[in-house]
Amino acid sequence: MSTHSASEFAAQLPSGGVLAGLDLGTKTIGVAFCDAEWRFATAAETIVRRKQTQDFAELRRLIGSRALAGFVLGYPVNMDGSDGPRAQATRAFARSLEAEFTLPVLLWDERLSTVAVTREMIAADMSRAKRAERVDALAAAHILQAAIDALALTA
Repeated sequence: MSTHSASEFAAQLPSGGVLAGLDLGTKTIGVAFCDAEWRFATAAETIVRRKQTQDFAELRRLIGSRALAGFVLGYPVNMDGSDGPRAQATRAFARSLEAEFTLPVLLWDERLSTVAVTREMIAADMSRAKRAERVDALAAAHILQAAIDALALTA
């Protein structure tokens, strides 16, 4: 069952195991993975969205032989903390993700994650084209890293 609580999510997980971080957009899904000890999140790829069955097939390809324990899905909260239409769409995606993969999903506040990642890439003097190519996967890694840092505090 999807949750906003790191402690509830941790209770649904085995001790350790790889987690996937997802930055869900209308046109793309940024994907990241962490190590089994939940220390480091690393950007993987950006999936161009099509139909949900195709999106899930791409996720399965990326997951490959990893021993995936759960998903951390960026949750688009408005700046005032309220839910908007994108949050509703994300909750629906989370329900489908759980049903498809039978793994727990943590809905993680993603406010300003793309902004933070974009600033880091600009500071690193990355070209605009390279930023556009990497921003979603890096945002997924940013979301996942924040979540695994919180999970470490619950352990």
